[in-house]
Amino acid sequence: MSAERTLAPFGRRLAPITASEQHGAYVVLRCSDLEGPPPDPGQFYMLAASSRWGGGDSERPFLPRAFSVLRAGWVGADSNGGVELQFLVEDVGPGTKRLCELRPGDGLLLVGPLGSGFAQPRDGRRALLVGGGVGIAPLAIWQDQLAAGAQALLGFRDAARAAGAALLASAQVATDDGSVGHHGLVTELLALELERAADEVEVYACGPPAMLDTVRQLCAEHAAPAQLALESGMACGFGACFGCVVPTRDGYVRLCLEGPVLDAAVLETALVEQ
Repeated sequence: MSAERTLAPFGRRLAPITASEQHGAYVVLRCSDLEGPPPDPGQFYMLAASSRWGGGDSERPFLPRAFSVLRAGWVGADSNGGVELQFLVEDVGPGTKRLCELRPGDGLLLVGPLGSGFAQPRDGRRALLVGGGVGIAPLAIWQDQLAAGAQALLGFRDAARAAGAALLASAQVATDDGSVGHHGLVTELLALELERAADEVEVYACGPPAMLDTVRQLCAEHAAPAQLALESGMACGFGACFGCVVPTRDGYVRLCLEGPVLDAAVLETALVEQ
């Protein structure tokens, strides 16, 4: 949604893995990007392992995977050490499985930063972050960069995934099975917060499509502005393949270019087709 964006260097480059950290059901991959600029919160990268990317009888996966940045920062006192990038990964298929297998010293091929990220809250409002599952990733880097921090409401399926809440500061947690925090959906926590302070907040959300559409509806009902980081299948990440086209009130847009962050007000629905 941000009018200005950080542009990616041309071509794919190699970033060595410096750490692989387990957080419950999730893995945080850290890598050192010596050639690229620090990304904007909400931007993403196309990732692939540098060796043995395909595997099994079918040699899947065939294409890189799109990942929002969890955190980023210069290595050392200046830019000479490059940028450390962090990505949050869950093993849910052949592509993410291969990424979760990476260890320090392995190579990560990446293209990015891509897309348009979050914009500052409007009209003096404070930021309210709402995340679901691995969708918490872009909210962490955004919380880091907001001048006054931000309240976070995070939803997970169970306790193993709720361990990811530790990646954000002072997060209020909901779990589907009630094993941690509120027993129910994170959007139930959002509804309570909007009833109390809808005129004070701007909502920033990332997560499963059904969650995002409920966020969109709640914010519309309470006249609270919202910025949604949407997900869609991507083959290239820079607008050539038209694989991530989604409908808005103003026509179709490519999430990799006009998004992935879109203003909730331009959407009829956040239930984009995958």
